[in-house]
Amino acid sequence: MSESFLIRGARLQSGDATDMIIDGGVITEVGTGLSAAGATVVDAAGLIALPGLVDLHTHLREPGFEASETILTGSRAAAAGGFTTVFAMPNTSPVADTAGVVEQELALGEAAGYVHVQPIGAVTVGQRGERLAELGAMASSRARVRVFSDDGFCVFDPLIMRRALEYVKSFDGVVAQHAQDPRLTEGAQMNEGTVSAELGLVGWPAVAEESIIARDVLLAEHVGSRLHVCHLSTAGSVDIIRWAKKRGVDVTAEVTPHHLLLTEELARGYDARYKVNPPLRRDEDVLAVRAGLADGTIDIVATDHAPHPAEAKSCEWAAAANGMVGLESALRVVQQSVVDTGLLDWDDVARVMSAAPARIGRLSGAGTPLAVGQPASLTLYDPRPVRRFTTDDLRGRSVNSPYLDRDLPGEVRWTFFAGAVTVAEGAVLDAPGVRA
Repeated sequence: MSESFLIRGARLQSGDATDMIIDGGVITEVGTGLSAAGATVVDAAGLIALPGLVDLHTHLREPGFEASETILTGSRAAAAGGFTTVFAMPNTSPVADTAGVVEQELALGEAAGYVHVQPIGAVTVGQRGERLAELGAMASSRARVRVFSDDGFCVFDPLIMRRALEYVKSFDGVVAQHAQDPRLTEGAQMNEGTVSAELGLVGWPAVAEESIIARDVLLAEHVGSRLHVCHLSTAGSVDIIRWAKKRGVDVTAEVTPHHLLLTEELARGYDARYKVNPPLRRDEDVLAVRAGLADGTIDIVATDHAPHPAEAKSCEWAAAANGMVGLESALRVVQQSVVDTGLLDWDDVARVMSAAPARIGRLSGAGTPLAVGQPASLTLYDPRPVRRFTTDDLRGRSVNSPYLDRDLPGEVRWTFFAGAVTVAEGAVLDAPGVRA
């Protein structure tokens, strides 16, 4: 029998202080002056109530790379960041390119119980870009896969990309493209520009991203299918997506928290925590992606949470792996970069970090508004504190965060997943719904 809760005085995105009653895994009442006999009372005065966050781009590493992360540890990290749903990228071992693997991931997420883990299927067999994976079988499996990506690799062959777009159209799926021309980025180590020249590092040019996006929006228009652009990072990419949407192309795009805040200047110290793909860009690009998120050109924020063991980052820059962990810090970075700067309000945050990613992933029951009858998946967030981000904030298996020792605003105080508590007073519970 599930526990009931009375949340008192939470601030909805509109700014109004409201009470909520949770019972049986759903929101049963919303209003002021509510009471519920026997319910656990949560004092939420001053806290913002957001629908449970949804991350369309998470690397959980299991199966195959459990030294970096597992579905359990990644789920705990997600809950700590206020997430109740994460979409798991397929670059595992074996690759999630069959119904069997995606069903295994789904089951492991259910066993962990902290968030809903929704598998993403690979576009091509083994993510090798040579022939289509079992898209239909994954779509009709118990995992009901609707998002397909070779993330980490670009679907570079235009014929393969066209066929994938045609195939997923039959079940309202979407291809999520890692936009990177591999020929233009051979040996690339960071953003191409003045800083890369000064450091003597091979540059990753913006056109390598922009040219693939331009090609793919035209393919999506030709086929009449849905396209999603992963981790968009340049001003030119924003312009292309804006043009495509005006043209009526069914395209969506995401930006990561780190591309909203950090720049290529951080590469000067050769600290591999700042090595990522796509790379950190120029100040001008950061301002452009912020503006694109604010005006709706970019649809969502997605973490691209990419854990690595210490040895993959504690080495020279050229040998280091690309990627950053980001689940625990995402909401705080979004507050700093676009809320505190006045570009978005908390209603917008609920849209770009909850409702829109669930819609793009065609996942019902996630990203729903905080209303009577809806699943009780929500986060209570305190935007007021500003404190140093440290390894104590990390709940996953890896610590390759770019925000260590940086002051960030805000704190996730409570997370509820389908009525079960996963985070209470800022602490991740040992088991969902079970407090010491």
